[in-house]
Amino acid sequence: MSVMTGTLTGRRGVAPPAGGSWVLRSEKVQSWHWDRLAVVYVRQSTPQQVVEHQESTRLQYGLVDRAVALGWAAGRVLVIDDDLGRSAASAEARPGFQRLVSEVSRDQVGIVLGVEMSRLARSGKDWHQLLELCALFGTLLGDADGVYDPAEYNDRLLLGLKGTMSEAELHLLKQRMLAGRLAKARRGELALPLPAGYVRLASGEVVLDPDEQAQTVVRLIFGKFEELGTLNAVLRWLAGHQVRVGVRVREGPGKGELSWRRPSRATLNNLLHNPTYAGCYAYGRRRVDPRRQRPGQPSSGRVVADPDSWLVWLPGRLPAYISWEQYERNGARLRANQARAGQPGAVRNGPALLAGLVVCAKCGHRMSVRYREATRCLYLCDRLAVDYGGQRCQQLAGACLDQFVTQQALAALAPAALELSLAAAGQVERERAELDRLWRQRLERAAYQTERARRQYDLVEPENRLVARQLERAWEEQLAAQQQLQATYQRFADEQPRVLTDRERVAIRQLAADVPALWNASTTTHADRKALLRQLVERVTVDVHGDSERVGVVVDWAGGACTEAALIRPVARLEQLSYYPQLIERVRELARQQLPAAAIADRLNAEGYRPPKRRDRFGEQGLQQLLRRLGGPGADGSGSHPGRPVPSDGHRQDGLGEDQWWLPDLARLLEMPTVTLFTWVQRGWVTAHQQPQPPRRWIIWADDAEVEGLRQRRQRPAGYYTRRRWVEEQAEHAQPAPRPGK
Repeated sequence: MSVMTGTLTGRRGVAPPAGGSWVLRSEKVQSWHWDRLAVVYVRQSTPQQVVEHQESTRLQYGLVDRAVALGWAAGRVLVIDDDLGRSAASAEARPGFQRLVSEVSRDQVGIVLGVEMSRLARSGKDWHQLLELCALFGTLLGDADGVYDPAEYNDRLLLGLKGTMSEAELHLLKQRMLAGRLAKARRGELALPLPAGYVRLASGEVVLDPDEQAQTVVRLIFGKFEELGTLNAVLRWLAGHQVRVGVRVREGPGKGELSWRRPSRATLNNLLHNPTYAGCYAYGRRRVDPRRQRPGQPSSGRVVADPDSWLVWLPGRLPAYISWEQYERNGARLRANQARAGQPGAVRNGPALLAGLVVCAKCGHRMSVRYREATRCLYLCDRLAVDYGGQRCQQLAGACLDQFVTQQALAALAPAALELSLAAAGQVERERAELDRLWRQRLERAAYQTERARRQYDLVEPENRLVARQLERAWEEQLAAQQQLQATYQRFADEQPRVLTDRERVAIRQLAADVPALWNASTTTHADRKALLRQLVERVTVDVHGDSERVGVVVDWAGGACTEAALIRPVARLEQLSYYPQLIERVRELARQQLPAAAIADRLNAEGYRPPKRRDRFGEQGLQQLLRRLGGPGADGSGSHPGRPVPSDGHRQDGLGEDQWWLPDLARLLEMPTVTLFTWVQRGWVTAHQQPQPPRRWIIWADDAEVEGLRQRRQRPAGYYTRRRWVEEQAEHAQPAPRPGK
C-alpha cells in the first residue's frame, strides 16, 4: 500500500496522538464504508501449513490492525478463519468463503482484507463472482499493495489480472508437484500404499509381510480363486472356514500393527486386481474423472485405467505372490464373470447347463436363457428384437442341447478317469494341508498372546492390586480364547483329517472311474456341472433351420477342436416337422388300408417317424386325433363314417346334434390349440358336456354367432381374459341357446 504521513485530523474530528502522525487513509474509503463491517479473511491451504507456517497465519490475523488504521473501529472488524487448512481451488468445500460471499450479498461489508488475493480464491469462477458482488454492493478489497474498488475500471482490470495470476500459479504448483511425483514414480521410489501381505522397511524397501500367517492367507486366496473361479465363491469359502485377512494399520495409534479382519467382497476385489501381488510396480492405475467427481470430495470420481494406459509399469520390482500370467488370467476371469452381452457371465445355479456359452449362428450374439418351469429352460436369441425392435432370431428347448453337449463332454473325460482320480485326491490333500497349516498358525498366535498376558501379569508388583486384577482378567480371557480355538481345531481335524483315509481314496477312484455317475449324483450341483463344462467348452453355435425340428450345432472345445452335429429339437405342431408332407402321405396310405390307429402308430414308429414336442413315439390317441384332422379313418376326405361327407366349413355331424362340435374339430376350425379350448371348457367359458360312455369325448355347443365370438376372443392377447371379464363380455352378447342334450 502507498503510505503518506501527515498531520491530518483523524476520523470524526479526533486529533492524532501527540508527537505522532496518521497514515493517510485511502480516498476510496468513504464514511459510509465505516458503517459496515471490515472482514479479515484468513486461510491456509493444508493442515500441515497451519502447523508449520505459523508466521503466515499471524500475518493474516494482523490485518485487524490494518483495518483499524483505515478507520474502522476494532469492534466492527470481523475475522473469518473457518477455512484454515482448506484449499482455495474451489468454493464448494470452504464454509468461510461462502460466509464471506453471504455477508457481502447482504450489504453488510465495507472492505475485505487479505494478505494477497490468492488467499481469497484461486478459481477464476469464484474470484470473478466475488468481484461482481463487491462492485454491486460497493465493497472494497484490500491487500498488501493497496485498496481497490471493483466498481472502477482500472482497479477491476488490476484485480482481474491478479485473479488470473493466482489461478495460473495454482496450475503451475500442481504441474510442478505432479511432475516431481511422476519422476519419482518412474524410478520406482514413490512410496505407494501397500496391500495386505506387504510391509515397507525403514529403508523404504518393500518386502513380504514377516508374519507367516498373513502370507498364507494371501496365497490361499489366490489359490482358491484359481480353483473356484468366482469372487463370491472364494468369499463364501473363506467365511465358511473362518479365515481372516491380516492387514497392517496405516494410521492412528496402532500404525504398523497387524489387524485381523474378516474378508469382504471389496477386499477380495482389490486384492485380485492389484498388480503388486505379481511383483509389478504400477502408478496411475486410477485416474480422476471430473464428470464423476462429487463436489467437496477430491478423492471421488476415480476410474480404473487399462494396463496399457498406466503411467508407470515396472515389472519385477517387488516381491511377488503370483506370476504376471496368473494375474492376467485372474483379470480375464473376473471380466468374464461380469453379466455383459459379450461375456458368458458367472456360473449360476439354474439348470441351463450352457448358459452364457450358446451363440446364435444368425446374428452372432449370445443367446439368453428363459425358464418356463423349475426344470425346463429355453435358449432364446432376442437381441435384435430388444435393441432394434426387430424379430427374434431363433429359439430352442434347452434339454436336447444340454444333453448332447453333456454326452460329448463325458465321452471326452472317459479316457482321463485315472488322472482325474489322482488329481482329485491330490487337490483334496493339498487343501486340507493348507487349512491345517493355517489353523496351526492361529493356534501358535493364540499361545503367544496367552504367554504374553501371563508375563505381563508376572511383572506387575503384587501391591498394585488395581493393575494386577486387570492383567489377571486379560490373562484369563486369552486362556479362554485359546481353549476355544483349540476345541474348534480339534473338531476340524476330526471331520477332515489332513491325510486321506483308504476309504476316501477308494471312493474318489470309484467316482472318477464312473464319470457319468459322478455327473448325475445328487451331491453334484448345477453350478458344478456348469463349471466343468466351461473348462471344456468355449462356445456352442446354434442354427435352427426355420421353424422345423432340425438344428445345426457347432461345439468349439477349449483345446481348439470342433464338433459339428445335427440335433432334433421338440416342436409344438406337426406342421413344423420337416417331413410333415411325407408323414401325412404315409398316414393316408396306411389309413386307406383300413388299419387301426394303434397299428398305424406302430408302423410309423418302426419307419422312424417321430411326433412333435417331447414324445419319442406315436401313440394310439395321437393317431386318432391326426386321423380326425385328416378326415377320419379313410384319411381321404371322408367323415368319421364312410360315405358321410364333411361340410365345407369343417362342421362334423357324426353322432352330433345341431350346432354341436367335437372339441378337436372346433379347435381346428378356430385355429387354436386343443388344450387351450379344453381350458376354456374347464373354466366354464364354453358350453360343453362330456359323453358318459367311453371314449367320453367332449361335445361343444356353438352356433355360427358363437363360433364367430370365439374366433374374436381367440385373437385377444394372452392373459387378457379373467373370469369376470369373460362373464361380462358374455352378458353383452347374450342370446337364448339350447341346452345340449346328453
